[in-house]
Amino acid sequence: MQYLTIGINSLSGELPKELGLLTDLRSFGFGSNNFSGPLPSDLGNCTRLQQIYFDSSGVSGEIPSSFSNLKSMVTVWASDNELTGKIPDFIGNWSKLNSLRFEGNSFEGPIPPTLSNLTSLTELRISDLSNGSSSLAFLREMKSLTTLVLRNDNISDSIPSNIGEYQNLTQLDLSFNNITGQIPDILFNLTQLKFLFLGNNKLDGPLPAQKSTSLVNIDVSYNNLAGSFPSWVNDQNLQVNLVANNFTIDRSNSSGLPSGLNCLQRNFPCNRGSPVYSEFAVKCGGPQITSSNGVVYERENETLGPATYYVTGTSRWAVSNVGYFTGTNNPQYKIFSSSQFTNTLDSELFQTARVSASSLRYYGMGLENGNYTVKLQFSETAIEDGNTWRSLGRRVFDVYVQGNRVLKDFDIKKEAGGVSKRAVEKDFTAQVSENYLEIHLFWAGKGTCCIPAQGTYGPSISAISANPDFIPTVSNNPPTSKKDKTGLIVGIVVGVGTASFLLVLVVFFVIQRRKSKSTYDDEELLGIDAKPYTFSYAELKTATEDFSHANKLGEGGFGPVYKGKLNDERVIAVKQLSVASHQGKSQFVTEIATISAVQHRNLVKLYGCCIEGNKRLLVYEYLENKSLDQALFGERNLNLDWLTRYEICLGVARGLAYLHEESRLRIVHRDVKSSNILLDSDLIPKISDFGLAKLYDDKKTHISTRVAGTIGYLAPEYAMRGHLTEKADVFAFGVVALEVVSGRPNSDSSLEEEKMYLLEWAWHLHENNREVELADSNLQEFSEEEVKRLIGVALLCTQTSPTLRPSMSRVVAMLSGDIEVSSEISKPEYLTAWKFDDISRSFMDDNAHKGTDSSYFSSSTSTSMVIDTVHHHSSGTTPMLHEIIGDGR
Repeated sequence: MQYLTIGINSLSGELPKELGLLTDLRSFGFGSNNFSGPLPSDLGNCTRLQQIYFDSSGVSGEIPSSFSNLKSMVTVWASDNELTGKIPDFIGNWSKLNSLRFEGNSFEGPIPPTLSNLTSLTELRISDLSNGSSSLAFLREMKSLTTLVLRNDNISDSIPSNIGEYQNLTQLDLSFNNITGQIPDILFNLTQLKFLFLGNNKLDGPLPAQKSTSLVNIDVSYNNLAGSFPSWVNDQNLQVNLVANNFTIDRSNSSGLPSGLNCLQRNFPCNRGSPVYSEFAVKCGGPQITSSNGVVYERENETLGPATYYVTGTSRWAVSNVGYFTGTNNPQYKIFSSSQFTNTLDSELFQTARVSASSLRYYGMGLENGNYTVKLQFSETAIEDGNTWRSLGRRVFDVYVQGNRVLKDFDIKKEAGGVSKRAVEKDFTAQVSENYLEIHLFWAGKGTCCIPAQGTYGPSISAISANPDFIPTVSNNPPTSKKDKTGLIVGIVVGVGTASFLLVLVVFFVIQRRKSKSTYDDEELLGIDAKPYTFSYAELKTATEDFSHANKLGEGGFGPVYKGKLNDERVIAVKQLSVASHQGKSQFVTEIATISAVQHRNLVKLYGCCIEGNKRLLVYEYLENKSLDQALFGERNLNLDWLTRYEICLGVARGLAYLHEESRLRIVHRDVKSSNILLDSDLIPKISDFGLAKLYDDKKTHISTRVAGTIGYLAPEYAMRGHLTEKADVFAFGVVALEVVSGRPNSDSSLEEEKMYLLEWAWHLHENNREVELADSNLQEFSEEEVKRLIGVALLCTQTSPTLRPSMSRVVAMLSGDIEVSSEISKPEYLTAWKFDDISRSFMDDNAHKGTDSSYFSSSTSTSMVIDTVHHHSSGTTPMLHEIIGDGR
């Protein structure tokens, strides 16, 4: 036997000594298992062994001396074990060694000088050594290196003077050591070097003046660097982390850097000695969320990378991230799941998380000194449950609060009882004595790296909050300018007396008014399980400035929609049901009941409603980028790039998968279309308008119902027979996906006949292997592979038979690249059967040139309909199939 691989299983026990009998063995892999005990010394008999892979295998103890016989070794990967003792000197005799990985073990330093003999090495990773100070002298002749990671190794030395001779280096990580001296200018001459991590050392002096032509990420945080910035730090194509140094910062030399860096220099000077805050709460990697107990977790949805930082405009808190995910590309350094999370009342709080490949720090700044309770909230979302190989991953990291390690080898899933998607909360007491608080999550090389996917390792956190254990004496509001303070003082003096008197009157009036009206007004909500917050009409009238025309966002099918601002500063969209609206009471209550029962990152959030007399209003989160149809081909065309378009489709798919398969209620939306998909400030899609939504029992094959929806998006079996399943939404998603790819509506009578109907044109291109031609001509660049994948998924979703359409969870898997897109599709019968007539109600003909932006929530550019299928069948006026499939918006 020459090749033996038993990795990624749940094998346990000790490795058998009989492995030493396999003397012809060339390659042996046994990583990602649950073995225990030492490496068998008999393996030293396998002198022909060239490759050994045992990352995360579970073995422990010292490397046997018999391994000195393995002089043919080319590749050794042995990270994340419990290997102890010193790294053996004899490894320096493995002269053929090309790749060596010793990260996350329990080795002691120093690094043996004999490694200097390994001049063929292209990859060297040694990290997390304890004791023993190491030098970098052994590197002198390793000039073939492309990747050098010596992280957290207690190295006390300066950067080698001959570093400029390492012309093949692409990644250099010497972070978390005791390296002194200056950063050599010659380091910036290396033409292949992309990732440079020198943070958490004792480097001093200025930054090199010369600009590197290759570097894309530079971390020099937590050093003693000083002086002014060279001009290259303002390069917009470069990420550079300059946190916790002594730089001289002014507008002239930092105009291209993210703002707030002055607050993140040594000793965190902003508001130091004059605190203004007594608490903070951060929704890590996601949008602002108000928890069930009223805590407002501020948005932290920035695009962080391998060497980045972000400071809030109020200087209340900040975040700093360092580290590059090996073997993968996670450009946003955050993950999310559409699942419902257990052990919490705030599932939405855990649906996004910030992740890091090395070091993630959050800071509370300008805090009043005293003791604080720090609450950290976690949940494992990437590593799955079950008995498949995808459940074998382990995410392990350390947590420090105010420099004290409070969690070592913390495993979220293990802490949750071996269950994913279960909330875990950890509380700690921390003393703030210098007006700032630091929370540090650090990867010490532990845990698996690549299960279920490359880059599944390192810290992950969903939310952070800090609250005082004392009675604060500060306002907890952002400081105002001196000019503002005078007016503020006058306003307080004049207003306090008046406000006190008015408050008594208002409270009395509200109580009396609610007594007389609450019984009547709440009747419609009694049958709703998740009863929403009820706003008063007066409150919404004030928020919208008396429903001012200037605040009008659009005119939906069920009434106007207004922008407003609540007293708590939340910006809202108020959907006002007009008296003449055809939505009526039942659909109004349906929308409230449906959206109150579901919460997901890709569903629009309902803040509450108002029912007073004949007034019916819904209060939603305000989404400033309006609807997808307007962003793609309306007057508000946003010129979306390809990555954004693909992420929008993936987000919509996740939202529908949640409605169909993951929410407590199983819901068919029934009116999925581009105008019912809204975009927030980060262009994250949110499915809206649940007025036509229908609950379904997933044990039933279908529901017979009146047809309701929008022509152009209706599945044939639903349009013709009223046969409703969740596959009707799948069909509509396929149409939306094609619109996103092409940047055009599903029908356009201004085009030549063969291109008029988007579905038919897409099939024509597919049959001729010309799918890429469907891509929007306004796209400057795109991935042909992703375009073909998205079109392939869309064509699957629009198959004639609902049984041939994939579930939305399968759509998510296909778009995520977890599974292949099925090639077994056939041209739908409805495309070959219909005869095309001129469109009389198309988007482009009737609506594209309307002056009002009317696509917020219920767009007037959409032609929604309700058809009594029984009536049409009996009367012989069944809608023409081409009208339903290919017409209108």
